[in-house]
Amino acid sequence: MSSKKNKKKPIKASQPSIRLSQCMIVKNEEKNIEKALGWAKNIAFEQIVVDTGSTDRTVEIAERLGATVFHFEWIDDFAAAKNFAIEQASGDWIAFLDADEYLSPTDAKKLAALLRKINADSVRRDRCMGISCAVVNIDDEGKPIGLIPQIRFFRAVPELRYVGKIHEGLPIAAENVERLDDISIIHTGYSETAFRETGKSVRNVELLRKAIAESPGDYNLLAYLGEALLGLDDEGSLAEAESLFFDVIGEGSNAAPEFRKKAFSHLLEARLESGDFEGSLELGRRAVSVFPEDVDLAYYLGFTFNKLKLFREAFDVLLVSESSFVASSAVDVSVRISAEPWLLFTQLAAAAQGLGDVASLVKYAAMSLSFDKSQAGILAVYIATLVRSGVSDDEIVMLLGRIYNLRDSQDLLLIVNAASKYGAASLANRFAGMIN
Repeated sequence: MSSKKNKKKPIKASQPSIRLSQCMIVKNEEKNIEKALGWAKNIAFEQIVVDTGSTDRTVEIAERLGATVFHFEWIDDFAAAKNFAIEQASGDWIAFLDADEYLSPTDAKKLAALLRKINADSVRRDRCMGISCAVVNIDDEGKPIGLIPQIRFFRAVPELRYVGKIHEGLPIAAENVERLDDISIIHTGYSETAFRETGKSVRNVELLRKAIAESPGDYNLLAYLGEALLGLDDEGSLAEAESLFFDVIGEGSNAAPEFRKKAFSHLLEARLESGDFEGSLELGRRAVSVFPEDVDLAYYLGFTFNKLKLFREAFDVLLVSESSFVASSAVDVSVRISAEPWLLFTQLAAAAQGLGDVASLVKYAAMSLSFDKSQAGILAVYIATLVRSGVSDDEIVMLLGRIYNLRDSQDLLLIVNAASKYGAASLANRFAGMIN
């Protein structure tokens, strides 16, 4: 089933006080493997790559970069392959990221510092078995499209092994997990290009159908299958996914809360994209009544209210969503808004505009732009509102300078175009002059 190939001495770049073993399982990852190994090069005691059948240059590149490569016969079981990798490790801690995931150099240093702190504190050392952080899914343009917390760093002890043939997890009690809020794992594997090139959706659908046949009463698996079917993006698969999501939120469902929230989100997104606002309204009210603290579900309901021109209802539900977002750790209450906060504040601005609430419109338009300053539409609304409210050009320059870099020609061009669109010629000319 498995074999070792060309085992080399562990990498000892800086003799860290914590022996961190980086592990991963791979197949045909020649495009990603260098980055996947590069982030941990200076903090890992060893780098272990388990290949499950690559036909490209993945193994060659990994060995050239100094990783120890093992081979494992693929048996449609992610947990089995990952556990085999763990068994080859000799460090104190395991970092288990996929080949399409990585940490920034800054976040890698933060991780190493945290591990040293835990090791130096007897209480934390005895209690902490795993570390959770945000995994940020990004699209083809590098923009975040979702954020979820996952345990990717954990103690190298015999009792910690992955469970589950697909969507595998580690059985660590919540009280033994520390969350690291100031680092993020970047995941490129959910981009459209990645799914198309790797065929992950087809593979996952096949594996999930097998798992459901073995455990037909597991509604969590139904939710996973629904998400995998969305990736196939054909009419039959989308219809089946919708049916599965309704099963997941149904009365007889034993799905965990996080899976029911995801099912509601997918169903609401589909209705909003199709323009079925009445259907979205009914479903959104139901979702928020079940999960009143969830930011994403409240956002979808507020979006629906805005589309139906029910601006008071929209503003009220979105304010609750904002309060929940601010008061809690974002990853606890949101997947989408935690990655794209500007969406929430844009809808708050839209509701305020519908109500004629100028102060709130200005406030939330500015907040939306602070998260994504490329929004030409909301920028034009922001400038127009300031001008109509009698704000002087000097004050507008000052306000925009808090959001935009007025020494950057691209930022200035955005402002010029937005001001021109509204017809604020003197303001547009002023910013145009700054470009030169």
